[in-house]
Amino acid sequence: MSEGILVEHSRLLAAVAEAGALARAAFGGDVKSWDKAPGQIVTETDLAVDRLLYARLKAGRAGFAWLSEEGADDPTRFTAPRVWVVDPIDGTRAFACGIPEFAIAAALVEDGQAVAGAVYNPATDELFEATLGGGARLNGRTIRVGTHPGIAGARLLTSRRHLDESPASAAFAEAEIVAVRSIAYRMALVAAGTFDAMLTLRPKSDWDLAAAALVVSEAGGVVSDTGGAALAYNRASLRHASAIAANPTLQAALIAALGEGARKG
Repeated sequence: MSEGILVEHSRLLAAVAEAGALARAAFGGDVKSWDKAPGQIVTETDLAVDRLLYARLKAGRAGFAWLSEEGADDPTRFTAPRVWVVDPIDGTRAFACGIPEFAIAAALVEDGQAVAGAVYNPATDELFEATLGGGARLNGRTIRVGTHPGIAGARLLTSRRHLDESPASAAFAEAEIVAVRSIAYRMALVAAGTFDAMLTLRPKSDWDLAAAALVVSEAGGVVSDTGGAALAYNRASLRHASAIAANPTLQAALIAALGEGARKG
């Protein structure tokens, strides 16, 4: 990893820590929120965190573009050498309801690949971070994904309702299904070995996945869509139809089960 990326990673960690303090101060309080789209809420804290991260990471810096859930899409991201991909608060509804299942997620992307990333849950003070080729850490301690090999007995972070709607639902009968609101936080928990896998069968965006996927891969895991294709970022379409994060053996088992279910369905 180049010295330049390490410098940007240090800048990222400082910015995320500062943003986390802002979010933590507001968490559990009377936070103003409103619907930005049907079924999607945003809070004043989402916007405050976005502004802070922009000021620390992007403002006045040539060679960087900005891609945030809470900002307009800027076409300069297609030509800039580096793009910050940010979700100021992933799991906004949990944050607004006082549930500690949210995270600040930010990644630096080059040529469609995350090269530095951080996922911070300020409510639990868990900072997951990684650089490409530099390993993954939780609060400074090296982390690795678990080694559970199969679906039976696996601790799987996903939506029970969405899984039950899948043609492959029977394959997960012997897995333990746990719901956590933030997908970035879910993936980070898999990277730390707290859970065995994360599965989402609903579309997600670059800012949901980029930072956490880097943490998972640097912790020895694999992130792909349900067909096994790797994820790429900063493309014309920012949406990903599905995502799985797990150790390589369990990842293959999950993909096989979902494929078999789709064929039977």
